[in-house]
Amino acid sequence: MKRFLLLIVSALMIASPTAFAGQYKTIGTLDVHYSAVNSTFIPPQVAKAYDIKRSGINALINIAVLDNRQAGKPAVTATLTGEARNLLGVRKPLTFREVREGDAIYYLAELRFANEENYTFSIDINAAGNRSGKLTFNQTFYAD
Repeated sequence: MKRFLLLIVSALMIASPTAFAGQYKTIGTLDVHYSAVNSTFIPPQVAKAYDIKRSGINALINIAVLDNRQAGKPAVTATLTGEARNLLGVRKPLTFREVREGDAIYYLAELRFANEENYTFSIDINAAGNRSGKLTFNQTFYAD
């Protein structure tokens, strides 16, 4: 089951930005990969195994932090805090939880949304080795 989540998460990360919003940003010596998708893209058995609520109005935010100074860009542990703000200025705190899959480390958060709701995400990343930075991105969600 764990390898299945790794496969799903990897697919979300490399999929077309218009389909899944999988992207990355370099912050100093960190490559931060992120995606924000409707939770219905996650298969039911994977969602159940990782306590992800599948719903047409629930988004899954997935972040992986990699060390770009080392060969192979290994995953590093980090503390993530942040919020999502919609166009009306309503702020929703994000609570991230760590998921480990062998050498891979992912940070997941969930967010309820309304159809065609646009959010600006602002996430502070504090990684091992006293490295930190801010990740900011926008995403519009569509209800299933």
